[in-house]
Amino acid sequence: MSSRERILGRVRRALADVPRDDTPYEQAVRRDYAREHGERTVEETVDLLAENLADYRAVVHRTDPAGLAGVIAGLLAARGASSVLVPPGLDEGWLASTEVTRVMDRAESTPHELDRVDSVVTACAVAVAETGTIVLDGSPDQGRRRITLVPDHHICVVRVPDQVVSSVPRALERLDAARPLTWISGPSATSDIELDRVEGVHGPRTLEVVLVG
Repeated sequence: MSSRERILGRVRRALADVPRDDTPYEQAVRRDYAREHGERTVEETVDLLAENLADYRAVVHRTDPAGLAGVIAGLLAARGASSVLVPPGLDEGWLASTEVTRVMDRAESTPHELDRVDSVVTACAVAVAETGTIVLDGSPDQGRRRITLVPDHHICVVRVPDQVVSSVPRALERLDAARPLTWISGPSATSDIELDRVEGVHGPRTLEVVLVG
């Protein structure tokens, strides 16, 4: 029996005494809460996103589509990167201005192989202004979850304003819950009981977000 079958079996046993005509979950849970807080223009929403990303110690850059390749090339050069991990569906034009060796995302890549890659460049599914969060959903231009958790330097491109929303409820309206969602608020960090902050424990120590619009 596979892990999937065992988990589904436990779910079925847990639901065995639930009447079939019971109120569906979607109707039982009230969703009349505020979808966002206050009214903002598109520019104000994007500015709030940039502010909250920076507050979480992400490094924020702004450019237009024509300048994106140059910005990414500059970030890789400043990092001293000699290799960059590339999701299979990433726009090739984004890396057109750099000669850094591309490493394709392969299913057979081991964590040790991924750890030897200097940087990773991805797109995103949506970005949440109120929380300074970017969300990846495993689409071809974002790749599998592990490619953004193992390399120490992540460059994430956010299309402005199409991919920017005000709040988490607005983001959930756009996302498919069946996909492998990764919610990222700044670089990886944790704090112990004495509030000593350590970065890079379970993800990249450096997150650079490029707002393109």
